[in-house]
Amino acid sequence: MAASTLLNIMIRAAQKAGRALTRDFGEVENLQVSRKGPADFVSNADLNAEEIIRDELLKARPTYSFLLEEGGEIKGEDGQHRWIVDPLDGTTNFLHGIPLFASCIALERNGDIIASVIYNPIMEETFTAERGGGAWLDGRKRLRVAARRRISDCLAVTGINSKSATANAREIRQLAHITPSVAGIRRSGSACLDLAWLAAGRYDIYWEANLSPWDIAPGLLMVREAGGFVTDFSGADKSIQTGEVAAGNEPMHAALLKSLKTIG
Repeated sequence: MAASTLLNIMIRAAQKAGRALTRDFGEVENLQVSRKGPADFVSNADLNAEEIIRDELLKARPTYSFLLEEGGEIKGEDGQHRWIVDPLDGTTNFLHGIPLFASCIALERNGDIIASVIYNPIMEETFTAERGGGAWLDGRKRLRVAARRRISDCLAVTGINSKSATANAREIRQLAHITPSVAGIRRSGSACLDLAWLAAGRYDIYWEANLSPWDIAPGLLMVREAGGFVTDFSGADKSIQTGEVAAGNEPMHAALLKSLKTIG
């Protein structure tokens, strides 16, 4: 795959941040950690990775806007383009020494995601996508969603919200309804990697709610460019706005939506 100039900029930024995270991961017990809220942590490593990505992107495109997980919204002179950045998706995994996390960047143009990168530094896997250019692993392997057509054969992945009793109750109802129908359920702790792995055919269906834009944007384009379908729970193309994601190939996405609507 011949990546565009913009995508190469994004790859370099994500990989540079990921290398810094890998160094910090080796000393995770010594990190200075502050608490932002229930089950929501931020570390020096997280902030440092975000600064690396922001600086790299600013050098290349100084007029673009930003939406950063830690730094919030930063308006640029360019009214069309915005970087959406999650420097460390899977922070809780990272802080507990679990080697499953990623540095993630999406580029939005006039409200549409046109390019994305999800870099898993421990496994040294770089997932990329450009609108109309497909989704790729390490620039060499074209990604395609799995072709399974029976829900009973599917490996599903989801997230469990530990901040809201109401959300948690709904998720338990969803799990109780969907678990008997599928081959297995996983909960990884990294929404971006869940979407990247679905694009790669490792998972078959994914659903989760109460997500932030930076959790969704990088993987949204990746799944679609891999031939998959991604919507919110109502079936609308509003995942970034609603914080809901339901994803899979065409028949499995339809089956998942039917289940979610039945549960309510």
